[in-house]
Amino acid sequence: MPAADLALALAQSSEEHPPLLTWKCTTSGGCVEQNTSVVLDKDSKYAQGSAGSRTAEDYAAMGVSTEGDAVTLTHYVGGNPASPRIYLLDTNGDYAMLKLLNQEFSVDVDYSAVPCGENGALYLSEMKADGGGSSGGAAAGQGYCDAQCQGYCCSEMDILEANAKATAMTPHPCTGDNCDKAGCGYNPYASGQRNLWATGGSVDTSKPFTVVTQFVGSGSLTQINRIYIQNGKQTTGGAISSCNDGQGGLSGMGQSLGRGMVLAMSIWNDATQQMSWLDAGNNGPCTIQESTPSNIQAQYPDTNVVFSNIRWGDIGSTTQG
Repeated sequence: MPAADLALALAQSSEEHPPLLTWKCTTSGGCVEQNTSVVLDKDSKYAQGSAGSRTAEDYAAMGVSTEGDAVTLTHYVGGNPASPRIYLLDTNGDYAMLKLLNQEFSVDVDYSAVPCGENGALYLSEMKADGGGSSGGAAAGQGYCDAQCQGYCCSEMDILEANAKATAMTPHPCTGDNCDKAGCGYNPYASGQRNLWATGGSVDTSKPFTVVTQFVGSGSLTQINRIYIQNGKQTTGGAISSCNDGQGGLSGMGQSLGRGMVLAMSIWNDATQQMSWLDAGNNGPCTIQESTPSNIQAQYPDTNVVFSNIRWGDIGSTTQG
């Protein structure tokens, strides 16, 4: 093996990826535990260490901690705006490819410590399984892309963009580099359901709950359904059945889901728009003043989001038993 390749292999193997248990489910066989882990994005601004050789301490300093099936993302660590973004890896050190056409995805969430102006995001990106052939590959957090064309352009499915006051789910299909950047999202507050997702609401965001997202359609994606489960009670959370056809529409989003997409999770805030597109005006009850990054850091220095019990598979299979 050439020296450069050997050095790269050693770097990849030395990254201490935090383990995160997940499950893949079928209606006939139940849920099977997946030996998955997470990796920080290569370009994490405040990260310690080098991509491909980061340690457990480096991950902790970037606000990433896992325990069993739960991952906690903390925005501020020691005064630094760590704002971590992570991706799910399979047992081989490639990105786990979730093929979710005519499937569902469920996750338990805790948004109780995510205030106005903050976004605890869980979404899918049509990244390459190996990170796109870049140096270090997926094991070093390479190859990010999304529909805003950060890194490069690719389809993106925002399952959850949320804080304790507002939420949205948004498909962003792409045809080549032509992406639906605005997307065709569903925000319950903007749709008139102002008490659906709220502190003390129908879905009480001060306590943990389960979010189920179903991608319905055997050949082509026809609808995206949202269901919430809290304290044994199931609440319908809206649906998306149409999308701008100029960039592929729901059908194009379904093609990406069928090919396989990578699970990304992050926590961040927005110095430009103060996340108003998510939680202010017609979109939510928050104000611009309370949503500035400086106010969030001063008033909520421990802001964090917890994602746990991640499951995907046949529709109806991920919440059985």
